[in-house]
Amino acid sequence: MNPLPISENPAYQGSGKLRGKVAIITGGDSGIGRAVAYSYVKEGAKVVIVYLDEHRDAQLTEQRIRELGGECLLIPIDLREESSSQVVIEKTLEAFGKIDILVNNHAVQFVQKSILDITAEQLLNTFQTNIFSFFYLVKAVLPHLQTGSSIINTTSITAYDGHKKLIDYSSTKGAIVTFTRSLSLSLVKKGIRVNAVAPGPIWTPLIPASFPAKDVMKFGVDTPMKRAGQPFELAPTYVYLASDDSRYVSGQVLHVNGGHIVES
Repeated sequence: MNPLPISENPAYQGSGKLRGKVAIITGGDSGIGRAVAYSYVKEGAKVVIVYLDEHRDAQLTEQRIRELGGECLLIPIDLREESSSQVVIEKTLEAFGKIDILVNNHAVQFVQKSILDITAEQLLNTFQTNIFSFFYLVKAVLPHLQTGSSIINTTSITAYDGHKKLIDYSSTKGAIVTFTRSLSLSLVKKGIRVNAVAPGPIWTPLIPASFPAKDVMKFGVDTPMKRAGQPFELAPTYVYLASDDSRYVSGQVLHVNGGHIVES
């Protein structure tokens, strides 16, 4: 990518908000997930990076985490398969002994001009990746979460505004909003909080991989801030939702989108 996304704010100084915590971050090899991993490590957490097959990106993320003095476990696996979630949980427990935070962040998107161009194969892939796997991971991790644990889901501004070229993707992001709210109601008595983050246009590898060059050139300029956001600009939101600072917050979606007013 040119320019490269900015995943780390060098001025960010952790204050131990996640000291002793263990966090699973899906899609943590690059983009938003990488930025969240860096911030979590700076706040004292150990992180598990779950990703599909982007090994070089994952290794670079792990290298930086170790430079920051953090502990990291890489798990390359296909989360579309329900059994994969159990593998992730077992490997995390084997390495770190517990789980405190689950960040469901991975996603795919495929630009299509019309719903007529969305094949059954694409539709199934999008839903299996973007929402079915969230169910699978929560089911696998839930027996190991304690009071004070946090689940954070990445949704999108498209869940609220829609997107004419991302109909299936936007649909899954809308499902994540309702999943977050419903799961929060289900788990609140257990003391487990469930929230979501809805990014606006963020400069991640998903963008040039999805959109034609002419769209990439003007990506984000229609926001009030007239630019795309950088991954590191979302990370503090995920820290807040994972920490005790948000102990009275559950079932909510926090919007980080360059000033766009969202109608929910």
